[in-house]
Amino acid sequence: MVASAEKHDVFKAIADSTRREVLRLLSENERPISEIADHFDMSRTAVTKHLQILTEAELISGRKEGREKIYQIHPEPLTEVKQWLAYYEKFWGNKLSMLKHLVEKEE
Repeated sequence: MVASAEKHDVFKAIADSTRREVLRLLSENERPISEIADHFDMSRTAVTKHLQILTEAELISGRKEGREKIYQIHPEPLTEVKQWLAYYEKFWGNKLSMLKHLVEKEE
């Protein structure tokens, strides 16, 4: 059962910079695997592995169109990341308020 939980882990999927770039590309529009692969200096097989991880995390899906597979983004699972980050925003906001106070105090 643990493997299943890891299989769909959004945090693990977005931990890699290549996969984050794939998400950015797909946020612009749907793309065939050949077009996605053209953006990276790696084999198409390596790109396919990244796409598989993103698919398992339910961040993207692919559909066959002729000989190509067209991928599209499903950003809904990123809500989990947003909710996790929201907790830490209070720390960032506090630090910015303190910085503002220090800057204004020196003026």
